[in-house]
Amino acid sequence: MVPRVPGTAQTGHARRVAGTPDTMVAMPPSEPSAAHPVAGLAREVEEFVAAAGWNQPPQLFALVPTAALLDEQPELAGQLDRANPLTPVAQEALPDGDLAESLGRIAWPDIVVGCALAQEIIVLPPDVEAELEGIAEADAESLRRAAADHPRRTEARLVAAVLREGDAACVMRLRGVQPGDEDENAVDELVESPDLAPNLVEALKTTLQP
Repeated sequence: MVPRVPGTAQTGHARRVAGTPDTMVAMPPSEPSAAHPVAGLAREVEEFVAAAGWNQPPQLFALVPTAALLDEQPELAGQLDRANPLTPVAQEALPDGDLAESLGRIAWPDIVVGCALAQEIIVLPPDVEAELEGIAEADAESLRRAAADHPRRTEARLVAAVLREGDAACVMRLRGVQPGDEDENAVDELVESPDLAPNLVEALKTTLQP
């Protein structure tokens, strides 16, 4: 269960984020990450977002101790599993525009021990990404257009989750039925690795700094 509790995140003065969130990554190997509590939270967030389908904007979640959340909002007792130490809490929509700048304005209250972000991205095989390196150096917007139009692209949903103590996990759902595909029976593929989105992980960790 992922409750929606508006107002957990607080916006403050702009703070420069190290790097930018990943909008395109090379196709990763299909190897699951080692079992870890934060990995389970990333999967829970992805399943919650996936239930609403594709073509969604980036979504931010606070990771809050379940006991503390119930202390503040006891009316959620019937919705939350006390056996889970942490609960993802869906936040209000992020503003339109640059995602890195939006994350740079986030400040979390002490009750929040971590956060997660879900965003849809374009995934390319490593050899194709190498072909586009020249474009990347020249113009980021041209790179995004080239990736979105590439015949070997794969649309995907990426979720990164981080804790204040430093643990991180990523899960990515590779869309089975791509726009324009004739085969409507293809199934999605899930990939887990903490190394899928290093820039996004660092950006999220920055939001948790004092």
